[in-house]
Amino acid sequence: MLTIDIPGCAPLTMEHLVLDFNGTLALDGVLLDGVAALLHPLAQHLRIHVVTGDTFGQARAQLLGLPCELTVLPAADQERAKHDYVRRLGSHSVACIGNGRNDRMMLEAAALGIAVIQAEGAYAQTIAAADIVVRDVRDALALLLNPLRLAATLRA
Repeated sequence: MLTIDIPGCAPLTMEHLVLDFNGTLALDGVLLDGVAALLHPLAQHLRIHVVTGDTFGQARAQLLGLPCELTVLPAADQERAKHDYVRRLGSHSVACIGNGRNDRMMLEAAALGIAVIQAEGAYAQTIAAADIVVRDVRDALALLLNPLRLAATLRA
């Protein structure tokens, strides 16, 4: 569990981290350098879920040995499927990171939604649905590992 005290706001208490794969953790189906090293310490505080359409069919191989649960979604209605996944976990205890159109609703539903803008770009409405926008997934994961950074960004 990860609790973040935010001045002027209610504290965030999160149990789960839900991540998109392609465009967020990976580029063209290949896990970005440095991501694995950040997932290991995060797994000591959060249950990590990767929910993806797996466009390149590489997610399972790329995540092998990492402390996360992988869910590969069917092609149809992924935006709703990701949203429903977050709701089933209990959205009040979920942080989400994503970039694509199919990530918008899950970021909106989560207690903390972080959009990333990397080489693949980001869907404009997903950015609007996020609580925080960062330039790189490694920055997003580092925010969760350094709660005072989150508090500084989210303070009222």
